[in-house]
Order: sequence, then structure tokens, then C-alpha cells
Amino acid sequence: MSGARTDDLLLQLEIDQLNAAYAAALDERRFDDWPAFFVPEGSYKLQARENFERGLPLALMALESQGMMKDRVYGITQTIYHAPYYTRHVIGSAQVLSREGERVKAQANYAVFRTRPGDSSEVYNVGRYLDEIVRTDDGLRLVSRLCVYDSEMVLNSLIYPI
Repeated sequence: MSGARTDDLLLQLEIDQLNAAYAAALDERRFDDWPAFFVPEGSYKLQARENFERGLPLALMALESQGMMKDRVYGITQTIYHAPYYTRHVIGSAQVLSREGERVKAQANYAVFRTRPGDSSEVYNVGRYLDEIVRTDDGLRLVSRLCVYDSEMVLNSLIYPI
């Protein structure tokens, strides 16, 4: 196997590990860990596929820094009241789209399921992550994560990050 091919596979594995750790933090309700997956000026956006494909800017959620993400975490954990539920993220293998120095663009499909205690599970949100990732001294970090969701109807209790 050539060195370039090996490097590509190792990068994909690193991105898959980043996504696995990201999902585990959210599914285990370690919301305080969530902003650390991003660089300080990182962005997180949740946008409908229709708006994304039409180039329309409207997004369900748009956070433009770790500070805004920390505010969201505070809201999730301290101020928002809702019926309790658990999430389970299933994330497909990453596809590296481009690579320029330490910056990588990648995408991965995701499905998030929601389970309310004592109830059955349901599909919560399905789509794909469009990521810009950079290598830092602490490993890979997200510069931006755009969650493009396929569902036309979004559950009115979209509280936790996808």
C-alpha cells in the first residue's frame, strides 16, 4: 500500500474516532465536553437540506464560537425544561472531501434516535455532517460543523446538539 493511501486511511480513521468521541459525549450527556470538540472560533450550524441546497441562510441553530456553544450548554443543563429523553447517534464512516495542509473537509452521514424513559425509540434527526477540521496540538478539532438534516418535519423538542 502506498504511503499516500496509508495517510488517507489514517486520516479517515482519525476523523471517525473524532466523530465517535463526539457522539459518545452527547449520548452520555457530557454536554460540557461538547464545545471542546471545536476550535475557540468554531461554528456549529443545523440547517434543513432544502435551505442548504437552495443556498438560503436560514438555519434552525447557528452558533459562531465556543462561547455561544457554552451558552447553549448552560441553557440545556440549567434553564430549559422538557420531558427527559436519551439520544443515540449512529455515524457512518467519514469521507474526506479535500485536504489542504492541516485543514480537511469531510462529510459523514448520521442518524440520531431518541428514547423517552419507559417509551419506544424513534428517529430524531437524520442527515449528514459537513465538516471543516484542523489538526491542533490537542488532536483534530472542528473549525465548523454543518448538520444538514433531511427531515422536512423537525421535532419541536430539538434541544440537544446533533
